[in-house]
Amino acid sequence: MDIGEKKLIIFDFDGTLIDSGPDLALALNFMLEKLGKNPFSEEIIHGWVGNGAQILVKRALLGKTEINETLDEGLFTKALKIFLDSYEKNVCVKTLLYPYVKDTLEALQKKEYILSIVTNKPYSFIEPILEGLQIKSYFDYYIGGDSLKEKKPSPLPLLHICEKFKIDTTKALMVGDSKNDILAAHAAKIDSVGVSYGYNYGEDIASYQPNVVLHDISEILEVL
Repeated sequence: MDIGEKKLIIFDFDGTLIDSGPDLALALNFMLEKLGKNPFSEEIIHGWVGNGAQILVKRALLGKTEINETLDEGLFTKALKIFLDSYEKNVCVKTLLYPYVKDTLEALQKKEYILSIVTNKPYSFIEPILEGLQIKSYFDYYIGGDSLKEKKPSPLPLLHICEKFKIDTTKALMVGDSKNDILAAHAAKIDSVGVSYGYNYGEDIASYQPNVVLHDISEILEVL
């Protein structure tokens, strides 16, 4: 599908460029064990990733995806601190790049695209992972879920990136693995690419109607 000429590519991070699930699971289960609660399998935790640290911790405390119960504020605050402290110390231990990510980023950089990241992960974790996986040099800018007053699926982070680089939304492209990425792109009136792997709560990314669905990140070179 022809998506037109683009200048700016906005990538999601977890589930799109990196498989951070193992390290998130380690930190989350450490938190649960410190609180005297039972741990969960990595597979279950994968299904909870994508809405930021606070939602992830709430899901773990409740043991389910839907947050339809009121949590004790003191317990939540304690749990969040344990999780963040643990994750900060082990942010890039088992985290890996998905196949073809580095080569694809290098090819896009050579084609002089502006490359950025918009993630719901807290900002402080982004740079250590980029450095640990040796891909920091490919990105011109990145923001986390706590960088602005709203995060995905709000369009605000995507519009912020466009405004920063003075790029019209028609010249931008959002690439992500979850409904939050595609919903944010739709709201910002930005074309989107969905990847079929990653973390999308067991849902088919195509159901959210991105412009294109890819099965590995390198296929974006054929789309652009």
